[in-house]
Amino acid sequence: MATTNPRIKALSDVGVSIWLDDLNRPMIGSGDLQKLIDEQDVVGVTTNPTIFASALKDGTAYNDQVKQLADGGATVDEAVFAITTDDVRNACDVMRPVYDATDGQDGRVSIEVDPRLAKDTDATIESAKKLWASVDRPNVMIKIPATVEGLPAITAALAEGISVNVTLIFSLDRYRGVMNAFLSGLEQARQNGKDLSTIRSVASFFVSRVDSEIDKRLDQIGSDDAQQVKGKAGVANARLAYQAYEEVFSTSRWQTLADDGAHAQRPLWASTGVKDPAYPDTLYVVELAAPDTVNTMPPKTLDALADHGEIKGDQVTGRYDEAKQVLDTLEGLGVSYADVVEVLESEGVEKFEKSWGELLASVQEELSTAAGNADYATQEA
Repeated sequence: MATTNPRIKALSDVGVSIWLDDLNRPMIGSGDLQKLIDEQDVVGVTTNPTIFASALKDGTAYNDQVKQLADGGATVDEAVFAITTDDVRNACDVMRPVYDATDGQDGRVSIEVDPRLAKDTDATIESAKKLWASVDRPNVMIKIPATVEGLPAITAALAEGISVNVTLIFSLDRYRGVMNAFLSGLEQARQNGKDLSTIRSVASFFVSRVDSEIDKRLDQIGSDDAQQVKGKAGVANARLAYQAYEEVFSTSRWQTLADDGAHAQRPLWASTGVKDPAYPDTLYVVELAAPDTVNTMPPKTLDALADHGEIKGDQVTGRYDEAKQVLDTLEGLGVSYADVVEVLESEGVEKFEKSWGELLASVQEELSTAAGNADYATQEA
């Protein structure tokens, strides 16, 4: 964790933890993940089904395990569970020195519950417990979506002492619900006799998708005023989320938990790869630099930061009036914030389910190819 890259160091110095939104088995085994830790201040990893599906199709790194699973008669769901938890467990081991050095704040690797369960509270809780027990590393985080049904699952998982990465947050109201679920979970954990200092959580607030949806609506409006606010909503929304974070974690309710050793749930900026090439490729890194935050970046965004990112210090604290003005302007133009965030959450769940389906299809194809094929383990994927 001693990068010589001044751009990356500048971001870390603001108080931003850099997490990588990517993981695959070759990255772990080749030492590339360790290199990112050493040279680019990467102090955490987030995963998703799309990442695992891509990794599985690329090369032979998974062939031995797939062959074993096929010969053992594993179902596709069992195979996906085994493959993904193995990768996350091994990544946790690589990240363990970071976890130890930061007293558990970083060095985290996130793995998500089956997104098909996003509307099923009880099944989500059971999935979280199963993943936590299987990975069996203190530095794993279980990703639970911030759907209405996900909120009580977040509370229940935290109450069991499970560290949680709350994902798929778009709206400020839902984010407040997430923070309430977090506080309730810690209060229950305390009642359950858990050591609050061992429980960590982040709240993943999605950024670029907000601009994608709102910009589309602004283009339909087509006026000069509409063009003026293009590309500003994602950052504004996230800045107001940070304001809400500051408010909640300065309450007496939080302070009583902090006095018992609890750590605040940090905001995590997710979906920070720029989707519109008209915008700077480091937009959501530079403009959302703020203390006690996490920015989880796809490799392309991390490379862009290292190459030409110009960090200007804290760009969030105290810019809340400006951010509110952006959202007010959008409402005035006829862009409904409530409708936008509802659409984004619905699409987000659908995208997670679709990518999970693609992962299942990829694994099923490999299992079918491996079954009865003695040479499969050495074949190119």
